Amino acid sequence: MDSNQNDYHISFFKPTTALAKWNRNLAIKLILIWAVAVFGFQFLLRLIEKPTPENAYVKYEQVWENISTENASIEEMQTFAHTSLSVLGKLIIKPDQKVSLSNALSWVTYQLADSLQKESLFNQTKDLEKIRSEITSISDPVYLEAKNALSNLANSILGLQKTDPRRLIVALSLVSNDMEVFKAENKALVPTIMSTYLIHNQSILTDTKFLGFPFHYFYTAVFLLILFVFLCWLYCYRVDKKNVELDIEE
Repeated sequence: MDSNQNDYHISFFKPTTALAKWNRNLAIKLILIWAVAVFGFQFLLRLIEKPTPENAYVKYEQVWENISTENASIEEMQTFAHTSLSVLGKLIIKPDQKVSLSNALSWVTYQLADSLQKESLFNQTKDLEKIRSEITSISDPVYLEAKNALSNLANSILGLQKTDPRRLIVALSLVSNDMEVFKAENKALVPTIMSTYLIHNQSILTDTKFLGFPFHYFYTAVFLLILFVFLCWLYCYRVDKKNVELDIEE
């Protein structure tokens, strides 16, 4: 008895019937719509974006020359410390960059302190470092007391307002061994660090708000999801309609 081994062979790329070809073409069209919606928007973002600095970067640029030559005024050193804290507060920062900024912050804070504050600042930072290496919980009362004491001292030196959230990370960003010298290798990294974390690519697509969201976020997180569901529905609708036209029943 003859048997045709291709009777049950189905290939998306090499359809053997008119209906299979129509189904393949429909699927390809919908996939292309999805691809254009996803990748086309990303290309558009890259095309029209432009580097836009944060306000903290603008302030950093105004004081960096005097900071780098160690001729800055008290106000300029405080501004630089505030900018450094803005970057240290980022969720993701490379370890070597964090070391550089911690050196910068520690040095500036030490320079701003008066003769009595310098000794207290160094000793309290040293004590907190020792306690942090020994505790097993950040809720340890000895640790919290030392941290709060150092925070109060450093925040007053840096002129941070009580409502400034950067006050919370000052004590954990100070390093006792980095207070007396702003190391040349760390100083050289600062401009790159600041531009990396404080300059962002922005455009009308990122600055425009839509339904309370930045437009680019709404488009990628909400609209594309809705579009995907719609394309799935459209595929099913077109297939059902085609089956009715061809009088195909399951």
